[in-house]
Formats: sequence, structure tokens, C-alpha cells
Amino acid sequence: MNISVSNVSNPMTTRWHSNEGCSFPVGVSWVEKESAYNFALYSKNAHTVTLQFYTQECLNEPVFRFEFDYLKNKSGPIWHCRIPRNRLGNARYYAYRIAGPPPGPRFEWHNFDPEKLLLDPYAKTVYFPPDFDREAAITPGSNEGRAPLGQLEDIGCDCAFDWGEDKPPRHDSDLVIYEMHVRGFTRHASSGIAEEKRGTFAGVIEKIPHLTELGVTAVELMPVFQFDPQESNYWGYMPLSFFAPHHAYSVDAEQCRQHDEFREMVKALHEAGIEVILDVVYNHTGEGDCTGPIYSFKGVDNTSYYMLTGDPENPYANFSGTGNTLHTANRAVRELIIDSLRHWVCECHVDGFRFDLASVFTRKSDGSVSPEEPPIFGEIRSHPELADIRLIAEPWDASGLYQLGRHFPGTMWMQWNGRYRETLQRFVRGDFGMVGDLMTRIYGSPDFFPDERSEACHPWQSINYIASHDGFTLYDLVSYNEKNNWANGHDNTDGNGDFSWNSGWEGNEGASPETLRLRKQQVKNFFCLLMLSNGTPMFRMGDEFLNSQGGNNNPYNQDNKTSWLDWNQLQMHSDVFGFFKRMIAFRKQHLSISRSRFWRGDIQWYGTGRDVDLSAGSRQLAYYLSGASQNNDDLYVMINASDRDTEFKIQEGVAGDWRRAVDTAKMAPDDILEPGEEKPLRSAACNVKGRSVVVIIRLISS
Repeated sequence: MNISVSNVSNPMTTRWHSNEGCSFPVGVSWVEKESAYNFALYSKNAHTVTLQFYTQECLNEPVFRFEFDYLKNKSGPIWHCRIPRNRLGNARYYAYRIAGPPPGPRFEWHNFDPEKLLLDPYAKTVYFPPDFDREAAITPGSNEGRAPLGQLEDIGCDCAFDWGEDKPPRHDSDLVIYEMHVRGFTRHASSGIAEEKRGTFAGVIEKIPHLTELGVTAVELMPVFQFDPQESNYWGYMPLSFFAPHHAYSVDAEQCRQHDEFREMVKALHEAGIEVILDVVYNHTGEGDCTGPIYSFKGVDNTSYYMLTGDPENPYANFSGTGNTLHTANRAVRELIIDSLRHWVCECHVDGFRFDLASVFTRKSDGSVSPEEPPIFGEIRSHPELADIRLIAEPWDASGLYQLGRHFPGTMWMQWNGRYRETLQRFVRGDFGMVGDLMTRIYGSPDFFPDERSEACHPWQSINYIASHDGFTLYDLVSYNEKNNWANGHDNTDGNGDFSWNSGWEGNEGASPETLRLRKQQVKNFFCLLMLSNGTPMFRMGDEFLNSQGGNNNPYNQDNKTSWLDWNQLQMHSDVFGFFKRMIAFRKQHLSISRSRFWRGDIQWYGTGRDVDLSAGSRQLAYYLSGASQNNDDLYVMINASDRDTEFKIQEGVAGDWRRAVDTAKMAPDDILEPGEEKPLRSAACNVKGRSVVVIIRLISS
């Protein structure tokens, strides 16, 4: 039976909030002393708001309906009410219906549709009914019974989580980031995990021993926010809710378990000394452009949540490349983002965030770029709960705005260094004229992160990477000249342009043993240089055992074996895994590599002889890094990106001082030697094989 009321009040109390609800906090909250739910919704432009409740047995018709009275249930732009739990019976789900003005001129492009059932933007758990239908949110008419709903069971005391003695770790010189997709990490049957746990937060827990053996100290999880399960969106970069974990990443998506399973994963990673960083998307949502679904933000208050163009034919600004752009110049949208960050930090103990297309934050309401620091940066730092979290930016957007380094307004944010990626890809494949740029990247990219008095940047702000989810895997980078994205459905026109080289043969089929050996050597070259560079290293899951995506460098919609890690490769390429593991350990052992400051006088650059060859045809570089100031060993690194063996004359010390620690041209286990097993050099000259890196060390006691 439907119940329609204008207000739910308690005649025995005179407290205003008990009768009318409270405008804070936004979303749904549990009022323990009243055994009631408080609902608060931002909608500046709505005319009428109705809150509807559903049971598991009755999803096509509300069992209770509350109609907001703006004279009682509205404060400023916030609609609010308080409903005792006993009034809701066994209702478990809720949603809104909102009516408002029709689309207006210029930037008043409203999108109210009272027939559409709307998800609370602050919903912390999202329920998809059995008849859920994305198309029903796109086409005219009601989508009742087919719309995503907010879930009530994760509110209140019954969902308390026991964190025990959880102590979030914090790494600095030993920070090594591992980019991971929760589902793809363990979904493949070769993961050896029980079927019900494959591709879940619980599955990640079972693979923590792999991470600890490898030596990574942080995982950067690709988006875990709830997204539309019927959209072709495996990666998760089209969020539906900023507070709810994606339901499919839980073994048990009922009641509180989505959050609990996420928390259990975080707690277990912390126990292993591993930080948890979330890749978050606050620049757009999964509602797309004017042809996309009306799930939540569009129907709640379109002109507040989205950046608009004033063009009725194309009303949504698209600086994200996905159809819409969140209007972060709007205070309410910034508050939504801050509240989301606080939720994941305070309730889920997340250690940091990587912000997708973070340069969108700098765009004003009309799409122009603000010359001043956008308010959101100060607002994040002003919250005590967020003041010390790790903040990482992707310092560009999809419309050509590029703000790497000091040009990005987030003071002391870490940033994905796209220039490091491009330089390393080009140098290792053998491009000419890259030596000078390679020196700059290895040193910590001071051209983008200068440490002059006015900027005072640090090299650790540079997130150095060669391969990420957005491009070829490290193995495919040395196996394909051309991308193979046909399965994505865009006629192979999608995907970034990597600076790849196939090592002489396109793809795996028919590749000779010599080609396969060279590919392993090139992968080791990449990883060796990554671990030797000042800055913060990051690499993607599976690169440690030559994971391949068959040349697909943009498998955003491939929820299949293309994107799932094949753990059989770990055994097949255990030699590469061993190299990665020992190279990470080498970096941690030699603290002179990763520093808070630039190397300055501790670094001396050389070529094959005394002087660096910066000519257009040069593909060799050597350098000496003194460890004395760090009470650490000295390093001498010789890099040969040409295909010819080359003799390097060592310019520091004498032959007897030096011991070979790394030679990427050698086969395992001689490619990197354990501490104390390094081989002494018998000559002041070293023959470096074509396309290889050699690292020699001089011990502190020498």
C-alpha cells in the first residue's frame, strides 16, 4: 500500500530537527537516539521532491512515500526530512523523484524528469534490482523497478567495523607503487583463488603474499566506485556513486558487506605494510551527454552538478572526453567531493588518492582556465582528516590542458609524469637525440619540479612510470609496433600512441627465441632505469611476469582474458619476476637513489668516456652517484641503447673498487646479484652489450 504524507512528525517533541529533519549531513544518516533516518538532498532548482521506499519483495511500487514541503523541509538549497524507522516497515531501499523547471536559455539547462527514479548522490551502497535496465533511464517514461536504488542497511550501529590496531603505513624513500585493477588482478582461473572470490576485494587479500615478495609498498587501485554494470566499462572510469564500492567487487553485496569487504582488504594490506591509494574520478560521471541515462545528478540538479555550454544542441561541456564534466567551480559539487574523500579516509582508512584528469578542477563555469588556485585545493587541505593524505594528480584533461609540475596548482601534490614515460619509451627503443632528456628524467625532472626558492619542489613529487593501464603493458611495449584495439569496437582508432618497438617481430606468434630474449632484456632495461631514477616509481600489475594484452593498449571495455592477469605467466617468466623483485630491493638498499632533494653535487655525468655525448646520434650515457652524503654505497651506471656492444671507460676510482651488481644482458640469476655476491671488476673499462644497462657499486668500506 502506498502512503503519501507531507510531513512525518512526532507530536511528543518540539525539537525542530525531529519534526523537519536537518540539512546536515547531506545524504542519509542514522539518528540513534530517535531510531530515525535523516535525509538531506542538495537541489537548488527543484520545485518538488518526493522520497520513495521499497522492500525486497516490492520493487515496482513504493511501500512508503514522503513528499517534502518546502516550508518545512527545505533550508536554502537543501531538502531534508527525518523519518522514524518504524514508519518504514521492512523497507530496505530508497530513491527520489524530483520535478523542476524545464530547460532554459544559456546555462540554465535543467533536466528534471519526475518520471525518473533518482539515486541519492550520497548513497553509500547501491542496489540493482533484478530488472535493472540502463535503457529505461535513457528513454522517456518511468524506470521504476528498473532503476538503481540507495540501500538503507549500511546506515546505523549494526554496520560498525572492527579496525583493531590498524595503523596505516607511510612510506617515503621506499615508496614503490603498483597499479592494480581489483577485478583483473584475480579474475582469471589461474589465480588459484576460489571462484566466488575471483575478481573481488577478498581475492586481493589472498594475493598479498605476492605483493610482499615483490616488494611493492603501495597499491593504486583503479576506480572502485560504483559504476553502471550495463555500460561497457570494465575499467570503472564512469562513476555512478562517489561513496559506494562497486557491488561486483564483493563476494556478498548484501547489507554492509560491500564496505566491510573493502575495509577487510585495506586492513590486510596495512598489516602487510602496504598503502592503499584509490584512483578517483571527480571530473565526470557515468551519465554521459544529452543522450546518456538519467540516474542521479542530471535529474537532481543538472545545472549545479554539470558544466554547461549554453548550446541546446550540445548542452554538456566535455573536457573529460566522456560526454560531461563535473562543475567543480560550484561550491556544492566541491563539498560533494570533499565529503567523498572524507568518507573513504575516515570510514575506510584509505591512505591517498590519484585524481583522474585533475586539471578539470582548474576550469571555471564557462570552461576557461582559472589563473588563480581553484578553491578545492585549499578546501582539501583545510580538513584535518585530509591534511596528511597522499594526493596524486593526473595533471591534464582531455581537451589539451597540460599542467605537469609547477604549472599544476595543487601545491606539493605528486603527479603522474607523462614526460618521464615518453622519454624512457623513446630512449630504450633506440631513438636518437634523447640523452639530454634522459638525464633530466633520471635526475628527477627538475624542469617540471624546480627547487628554486620560489617553487621549492621535490623530486618525489614526480610519479615516474613507463606503462600504466592507459597504454601498452610493458611486454606489449616491446612486442608491438601497432596497437591491436579492434575488439574495443572503434575500428582501432582508440587508444594512446605509445613509443613502442616490437623488437624485430610483430606480436608473439612466430617470434624467434632471439626476439623473445631481446624482449625480456628490454623489459629489464625499462625496469632497471625506473628503479634507478630519483622520484617515485610506479608500474602496472602483471608487468613483473610479462603480462600481455595482445597489443590492445586501451582495453577499457574488455572484461575478459585480455585484461585479466594470467598467473601462469608468473611461473613461465619467474626469471623476470626475480629481476623485478631484486631490483626493487636494490633501490631500497641504496637510499642514495630516492631522495627528498635532488642529487646536485653527488651526481657526475659521463659518456662512454669522460664527456657526455649529447649529439643527435648518441644513445649512450653513464653517471656516477656518490652515496657518501647518505652514508651509502657509490653507484656507477652505464646505459647503452644502441644495438652495438660498446666499451665504457669508468671515470671514477680504480677497477678494484667496483663490483658488478646489475647487467640486464645476462641471463638470470646473473642479471642482478644478491648483496655480497657482486662480481669484482678486473679492468677500468667495461664492455656493455647492445641494448643493456650495467650497474656497478663501490661499497662504503672501499
